[in-house]
Amino acid sequence: MRASWHSPSGTLPDSRLLASVAEFTHHRDIDALDHSLVLSLAELVKVRSVTLCKRGESAQFPVDSLVLCSRDAEGAFVVEAVDPSREGDPIDTIVCAMEMLEAISDVTAEGANRLVIPILREQAAIGALMLESDESLDSVRGLVEGFARIYGNYIALLNESERDKLTGLYNRRSFDRRLQRMLKHRRQRARAMAEGKEDRRLVREEGAHIFLAILDIDHFKRINDTYGHVYGDEVILMLAQQMRTNFRQGDVLFRFGGEEFVMLLAAHDERTAYTALDRFRQYIASHAFPQVGHVTVSIGYARITENDYPEIVLDRADKALYFAKQNGRDAVHGYETLAQTGDLAPVTLGSIDLF
Repeated sequence: MRASWHSPSGTLPDSRLLASVAEFTHHRDIDALDHSLVLSLAELVKVRSVTLCKRGESAQFPVDSLVLCSRDAEGAFVVEAVDPSREGDPIDTIVCAMEMLEAISDVTAEGANRLVIPILREQAAIGALMLESDESLDSVRGLVEGFARIYGNYIALLNESERDKLTGLYNRRSFDRRLQRMLKHRRQRARAMAEGKEDRRLVREEGAHIFLAILDIDHFKRINDTYGHVYGDEVILMLAQQMRTNFRQGDVLFRFGGEEFVMLLAAHDERTAYTALDRFRQYIASHAFPQVGHVTVSIGYARITENDYPEIVLDRADKALYFAKQNGRDAVHGYETLAQTGDLAPVTLGSIDLF
């Protein structure tokens, strides 16, 4: 059943508006929240489409993700994630609104009225909402700005619950959700490529496989005992900063607690994953930390497929890490290679306790 767009007075009924806000803010999963937001706006305002853009963390990748709600051939709304790497209009318009921190109202080349509202948080744009309609959107600008403010405040609360307080990296609690999101995105990319809708160069650059790596700071207890926990925390904080700098935007970084970090990396093959991880290991070994001096790290990693349990891959990577610790530290080892050489026994579903 389709409700009327406006009340007799020309404004949205309060009950319908509140119901829409309640609908999208009850979600705790960010993907579900994003989908609900664009669908709620599409149902409230007469539009061709509603797009939610998430801002990237670098100038090279100004857009991290796009969620689009539009009508299918039967006129029903469909919500889908779309490729954020494309260039030109409307990406340029969205990026412009985020950079200027101002709304943009214009007409597209196809004759649609377009409204882009940046989503602000602490005087910075974390994303934007873009609406396209056959009719003028001037009368609903205040409504869209209100939804953008609510979304910005709510997403900040969700992000805070997913982040480690010291480093700002994702925490252990968010691991399974982030892993499933990464796998889902890659399945969508693979399907798009199979249908000829994806640039194969992007897939090759991103990598054909996902690898899970566990990093542990060598002799961290000795650092705390010698220099104190304040300097130990500084080592952890600076290491996290170096991880952000050295790994790509698409790689997902976690602090699991203490001196242990986890990374989800996309790579073409195991050798490529090893090279990226070992490059980082060498960089840390050559870096001088204040007061503490030189610190080394050990890393174990394993390949993950869409059908693996996260616990199994964590256990494989942990065994590779333990091998590195037991064989001199300051090293990177891959589970698959160790299993092939007989240095590690294969890890199967029945060999670990999932609960």
